[in-house]
Amino acid sequence: MIKCVGFTLALLAALIVAVEWSFTHFVAWPDWIETAIQWLGGLALVAASIFLIPPVTSLIAGLYLDDIAGQVERSAFPSDPPGRELPTAKSIWLAIKFFTVVLAVNLLALFLLLIPGVNLVAFYVGNGYLLGREYFELAAMRHVSAAEAKRLRKSNRLTVLLCGLLIAGLASVPILNLVTPLFATGFMVRMYKRMAVRGGFSSRVVG
Repeated sequence: MIKCVGFTLALLAALIVAVEWSFTHFVAWPDWIETAIQWLGGLALVAASIFLIPPVTSLIAGLYLDDIAGQVERSAFPSDPPGRELPTAKSIWLAIKFFTVVLAVNLLALFLLLIPGVNLVAFYVGNGYLLGREYFELAAMRHVSAAEAKRLRKSNRLTVLLCGLLIAGLASVPILNLVTPLFATGFMVRMYKRMAVRGGFSSRVVG
């Protein structure tokens, strides 16, 4: 938890600085908007953190999911075969790939702040789908191949989406969103176990 929260805070701070720099250097805002941003700097940082937490947690998922999932499996499913950690290079690649996609979705939602309602739909639907997909497939790939993990997700797409929406909801709550990687990993490990039993390959582990 300490590693996840610490890394989340550090990366979040870096992203906020990058977004603030981009706002001032690449976009010519009217004077009244720049003045409002300066006066409401604190609120702007809170809003930015809400939209940037999902890409941060998607990156952390690829880096720390195996550690968290291993703890959950040992405590909640001690009689099941343990999952196998993904190769380091593959975990990093998946983390970067998902981070890039989720960051793009949330930057779009952030720029849509001026359109009431639309930004919330983009935030929750986009992140619900992407975070649900990522956490479920990473949890599943500890036990089955990537192709089987994808097939299991598609056969339970509505459930995975609803789980992803729950994760996105937690990611939108300040302070609590710092533990999103811990919650999402434990949650999706348990969801995978349930779906795998129904799919008939819960005891199969990738060789």
